[in-house]
Amino acid sequence: MTASWPHKLLLYSLLVGSAGSLLSCSQTSNGAMSKGYHNLTAHFNAYVMARDDIDEVERHLFKNRKDNYNEILPILLPLDSNATQGVRPQLDDAIKKASLVAERHQNSKWLDNAYILVGKTRLYRQDLPNAIEVFKYVNTKGTDDNDKHEALIYLMRAYTETGDFANGLTVAEYLRTQPLNKPNTRDFYLTKANLHQKKGENLIAAGILDATFPMLPKSEATARLHLIAGQLYEAGGKPALATPHFQAVLKSRPNYDQEFFANIYLMQADGSDPKQQARNTDRFESMLADRKNSDLKDKIYFTMARTDARRGNYDRALANYNKAVQVGLTNTDQVPLTYAEIGSIYFDQKRNYSKAQAYYDSALALLPQNNSLYAKLAGRKKTLDEFVANQAIILREDSLQRLAQMNPAALDKLLDRVLDQQAKDEAAQLALAQQVTGRTSVSGAQATNSDLAPADRWVLYNPVQMAQGLQEFNQVWGNRPLTDNWRRLNKDASVAVASETNPLNGANPANATNPDPQLATTGTRSAVGGNTLNQRKAQKDELYRQIPFSTEAIQKSNDLLESALYRQGKVYKFQLDQPAQAMAVIDQLLTRFPNSSYRPEAYYLMYLSAQQLGKPSPWRERLLTEFPTSSYAKLASADGQATVAETGSTTSGRGGAVNEVVANQVYSSLYALFQSGNSTEALARTEAAIGTYGGSKIADKFALLRIILLGRVQNVDAYRQALGEFVRDYPTSPLLPHVKERQAAAEQLTAKRK
Repeated sequence: MTASWPHKLLLYSLLVGSAGSLLSCSQTSNGAMSKGYHNLTAHFNAYVMARDDIDEVERHLFKNRKDNYNEILPILLPLDSNATQGVRPQLDDAIKKASLVAERHQNSKWLDNAYILVGKTRLYRQDLPNAIEVFKYVNTKGTDDNDKHEALIYLMRAYTETGDFANGLTVAEYLRTQPLNKPNTRDFYLTKANLHQKKGENLIAAGILDATFPMLPKSEATARLHLIAGQLYEAGGKPALATPHFQAVLKSRPNYDQEFFANIYLMQADGSDPKQQARNTDRFESMLADRKNSDLKDKIYFTMARTDARRGNYDRALANYNKAVQVGLTNTDQVPLTYAEIGSIYFDQKRNYSKAQAYYDSALALLPQNNSLYAKLAGRKKTLDEFVANQAIILREDSLQRLAQMNPAALDKLLDRVLDQQAKDEAAQLALAQQVTGRTSVSGAQATNSDLAPADRWVLYNPVQMAQGLQEFNQVWGNRPLTDNWRRLNKDASVAVASETNPLNGANPANATNPDPQLATTGTRSAVGGNTLNQRKAQKDELYRQIPFSTEAIQKSNDLLESALYRQGKVYKFQLDQPAQAMAVIDQLLTRFPNSSYRPEAYYLMYLSAQQLGKPSPWRERLLTEFPTSSYAKLASADGQATVAETGSTTSGRGGAVNEVVANQVYSSLYALFQSGNSTEALARTEAAIGTYGGSKIADKFALLRIILLGRVQNVDAYRQALGEFVRDYPTSPLLPHVKERQAAAEQLTAKRK
């Protein structure tokens, strides 16, 4: 039955009305129906789902964070692609859903919020340039002030992550003048505190956190921030301000680790109250006895040791540090920090540089290069490597020369005792190895059991012992390939006999820290077991071979000893800032080698060291009298002082450690003066600067610049003398080949003139 005309008219009207409604819902329309439709669909079909994805990402990052309580924790969790690997699908979905708002709901009130989610997603993906552009766009095109403020807060975070602190602070300064709502105020404080923490401004960061806490509920996240505030105040030298924050951790619903370390920090900051110290000692013992702390004993001992060190009880601190290593050998995050602390006690307090070098070496073998301690330890170790190398040469050559003067019969008996002791040591080591490996063969699984005592664990299942073993092997044998008879004569035999007669040997034998791979301390030991007469004779012959009996051998030994004493004096003076020890070593050099070619600088070093100690000395006059034309005499004639006018910069002082940054700045200014053609003034300033920065890492560059300027300003004899001094004073400098080329050219020029 066909519809009547009125019914057709009604149907037509409905169709036209529906089409009109749909047209009115266009995302470019400002009609009430259109905006209502797009607000509704943008919110529930896109924004809410994207927001929930980001919330899930943030929960995942917080829950799975790796807090290293040995360092100051970061206020905001660091952006890490590995950490976000498990929530990649959520990040992909978040950016997909948030982008729908921009694509389909342009007139929605959720547009700014969606763009912020896009920016946050890119931030978590570490796509920082695009994240910055998105946040800038919201600030420029956004319609809601709160949304614009939120975008600027994340923009500040993005700038901080790129290291652009200047722009980050500019944004912060603008936000400081804006009326922020409570959530934005909280996030602004946290983001700004994070910026100052990354800049190394610990006290400013802690102060901003103080303003944040009234806006934070009790939670694990708040407990973490209180712990960080305490750490920041501690690092800034304000332990009294740190204590309330560590106490606040315990009241903020912390997790177990936060509670544990808050208590640790509280006990570490026990001040000088004897009663409090006694209570904390009891608490340490109680924590050690608590079964819940069985896997944290290394940290308890570590904290006990740091507390002892703060009180000046360094021997007890060392004992507790060693306990920390023993109970935590498998904790390769903690062990290098413990080694570093032990090394620092030996370096700063006990001045036992050989032991400090060994512990720093072990620490660096396990410490990640991105650790904040790495650069400092590496710098110290470089100095100590040179110290230990010089000391090993001094001890060895001195001992070998004394052996050469012994009665032949007494010497022969001494060598027999050395070989007998080596055989006993090898037998004991083999017995221990068989005991451990035999036990391992019974039950291989037990060898990896961390419950075993450290001495009972098989070394190949212990990464720390493996690292230590590799280090010790390289110190003794060097980096040599695995070949037949790798320990035999052509690898240089033992000079352990030298250390046996050394009065300084004691508990720290020279061979334990000998860094010279060519001077092995156990060179010709045969396989453990009964040595044949031929093997025994070969071993003894090799020991005899290394003792300097002939005139030529004694001269070679003296050359090594003279050079090592000279270098050691410079290390003491310029790198270790130990003028008294420098004078003792240089005095030994001048006493033993009165005609040493190093006398000009040796006199100058004695003069500088005495001046630093405030002692009168004849060394300046001797230098000016005996070597009036040397560069060191010229430095001493000006009373050894480099004024601000001469160097163009202030320094840390002649007596103290060299400021490398200032040294580089001074060198740059001197080089610029040289390039400008003002050679006379540049030479005067360079010679003055050498006196101040003679111990810097670029001392050879100063010396070469002086040589070039001498060639322009003075005669060829002064130029040749300076070249010879450089070759003698900087034998390991990378500039040496260039200097030798200049030296050869100067010799040719002199020969032609003759």
